[in-house]
Amino acid sequence: MVSVADKFKALAVDDAPGQEGRQQVVDLSSIMRGDVLPGRRVDFSHGDVDAHPPTPGAEAAFAAGFAAGGSQAYTEYRGSLDIRAQLADHLAAFTGAPVDAAEGLLLTPGTQGALFLAIAATVGSGDKVAIVQPDYFANRKLTAFFGGEMIPLKMDYLSEGAGAGLDLSALREAFQAGAKVFLFSNPNNPTGAVYSAEEIAQIAGLAAEFGVTVIADQLYSRLQYSGQTYTHLRAAGMPSDQIVTIMGPSKTESLSGFRLGVAFGAPDIIARMEQLQAIVSLRAPGYNQAVLRTWFNEPGGWMAGRIRVHEAIRDDLLKVFRDAGFATRTPQAGSYLFPTLPELAVGLRDFVRLLREQAGVIVTPGTEFGPHPSSIRLNYSQDHAAAVAAAERIVQMAERYRTSAESAL
Repeated sequence: MVSVADKFKALAVDDAPGQEGRQQVVDLSSIMRGDVLPGRRVDFSHGDVDAHPPTPGAEAAFAAGFAAGGSQAYTEYRGSLDIRAQLADHLAAFTGAPVDAAEGLLLTPGTQGALFLAIAATVGSGDKVAIVQPDYFANRKLTAFFGGEMIPLKMDYLSEGAGAGLDLSALREAFQAGAKVFLFSNPNNPTGAVYSAEEIAQIAGLAAEFGVTVIADQLYSRLQYSGQTYTHLRAAGMPSDQIVTIMGPSKTESLSGFRLGVAFGAPDIIARMEQLQAIVSLRAPGYNQAVLRTWFNEPGGWMAGRIRVHEAIRDDLLKVFRDAGFATRTPQAGSYLFPTLPELAVGLRDFVRLLREQAGVIVTPGTEFGPHPSSIRLNYSQDHAAAVAAAERIVQMAERYRTSAESAL
């Protein structure tokens, strides 16, 4: 039996995004410290909402929610029905399948809150859960926390063919082995890979065949780059009672400070999620819920402009890393880059700390997303020039600590 202490130890959030300020540098006295590289500090562990401000109207919407007083502060646990009804129409049009505002939609404290509730509502002790690697760090940690048994699935994301590169034969084997739940993000976090229509169709077919519940994290599905097509799982023949989709305006729309997310899909799962939310947090922040009125209601051309800006940053960072020989997939959507480092004379965690100390660059180690000890994740929703300069410093640091560089020892 796993003890409570062991359950929390397994969460291991010290290297998770957003924790960099409290991390302590390990003893690196045996490593040449090197000179500090000049340049503006850049935190690639999350997006920069100063460089990419929230959607227009968000502040006014929040003020309106505040002015509404108790009627907005104390909504039902699922969130304001009026706001849910508006969102249901937008989400149905975006994803290509109906959304039941009354029974099939829940407003949550961020998409992280939605993910916690969805896993808690579907995974029990001993349940087998199929999880893609690499994928969002919380998937495997929450599965373990709730007593689930992870079945890892490899994604060959570096081969830039059609789709994300998920091993679909392994997915079938996982379902045959008794996986009850399948967790995945699309676009993939941390690589930016987008699943092809063929991959989505096969996932839907396999889930229907084996009766598997699917939790689809589609947080970045609005930030799609030039020529990219996207297939929503819920519109691909997936049984409506077997899927929960998670979305929110935190990232693409830079509204992370409001802590807003949505989960929609299977009514029985949404009902269980509401029951737990009523105990954990009562509801999504009451006044903040009003900001969701701006979601999918941005001014004409705003989203296209945001996509263009991020695509330009992506392309310049890809050039920096590829010119240096770092294997890196081209993100098809989202704002994450997952480059592979050359062989270094220091371990990944030490290198991440050295980047922070000597280069003023914060990244998330690839080990947060699965067994990827040679990769780092960058959220490139940053100031363009600062992001490129920081990427160049990462390359310089990798050169400084290459195994072939005697000065690194």
